[in-house]
Amino acid sequence: MRFFFYAGDGAEPPHIHVERDDSEAKFWLDPVRLERSRGFHRKEINRIGGLVEEHREQLLESWNEFFNG
Repeated sequence: MRFFFYAGDGAEPPHIHVERDDSEAKFWLDPVRLERSRGFHRKEINRIGGLVEEHREQLLESWNEFFNG
């Protein structure tokens, strides 16, 4: 799986995109919640959501560094 931000997403609230093969998901970071998903099974979404929750602080720090310099 690949976790990433799009450079043009800075005007939106903090979030993370997740891709694997043809599957994708977007999670808001504050609070952590699924915004959308395509191709992932519910079990995978739950696992990914757990990873996002576990690393939320680090992801928010990365978001702020990337978009707020």
